[in-house]
Amino acid sequence: MEIATMTKKPAASAMVPESPWRMAVRRFSRNKLALGGLVILVMMFLICFIGPLFSPYNLYDYSLVDKNLPPSSTHWFGTDKLGRDILLRVMLAGRISLLVGIVATVITVIIGGILGAVAGFYRKKIDTVIMRIADIFMSLPTLPILIILGAVMSDLKVPPPSRIYYLMFIIGLLSWTTLARLVRGQILSLREQEFMLATEALGLRDHRKIFRHLLPNTIPIIIVTATLSVASAILYESSLSFLGLGVIPPTPSWGNLISDANNLIDFRKRPWLWIPPGMCILITTVAINLIGDGLRDALDPKMKR
Repeated sequence: MEIATMTKKPAASAMVPESPWRMAVRRFSRNKLALGGLVILVMMFLICFIGPLFSPYNLYDYSLVDKNLPPSSTHWFGTDKLGRDILLRVMLAGRISLLVGIVATVITVIIGGILGAVAGFYRKKIDTVIMRIADIFMSLPTLPILIILGAVMSDLKVPPPSRIYYLMFIIGLLSWTTLARLVRGQILSLREQEFMLATEALGLRDHRKIFRHLLPNTIPIIIVTATLSVASAILYESSLSFLGLGVIPPTPSWGNLISDANNLIDFRKRPWLWIPPGMCILITTVAINLIGDGLRDALDPKMKR
């Protein structure tokens, strides 16, 4: 009697290797703090960009009869010295602050990613020139420079809508150095890998090697750095706006909403003027940093499964 030996075939899912991005998503989903930060950030975006559509008030509605009212069922966050609804202004201010943070970070990624990749690929004189320029930018105190440029824009009477775009560009221009150094370090390592020998054998041009083969391999570190840069840009914008040198009224931002409580009476007796925008800045920056830490852990190839 023959005894048939049955071999158990491995499941199809076990035979297919898990992609790095799926592994990163799985690691990120296990990080409860990072997931909490992501939920909070998504809610903040929804509140700021969709919430004003459901408000019964208008940004330019003034009512001196209703000025400085405390929070109530009519005005959930109270009113300011001109009778304007604080909740509506906080939501519209969030649009500006978040937009400044995102656009400034995009500028940072474009400048830092390209310059870092070029420096790491060509090395020698080009690397030396780019890194010395980065050293000069890193030696500049960012916030004092922003204050000076904000004062210059005030002296030149730059219109409020245009100031927002200038502010985005200036913050992005001053913040690219860290990303450029990180990308350069990655490119220097990737340049010695075997797949680069294949690009040499195929006779690919330098721009294809950089933008099609090297830069895509630095996406994890770019994502992490960009996420953390958004929080920094929001804080820079809020600081400048608080000092009256960033986004200026009538355009609201979280920073200039806090500056409405510019005397001791408002600070002590009318906390609804400054607590809501201050809490929005705190919650948003903490959430972004939690997401950044979670992404750094999830995208790190040295982390265990």
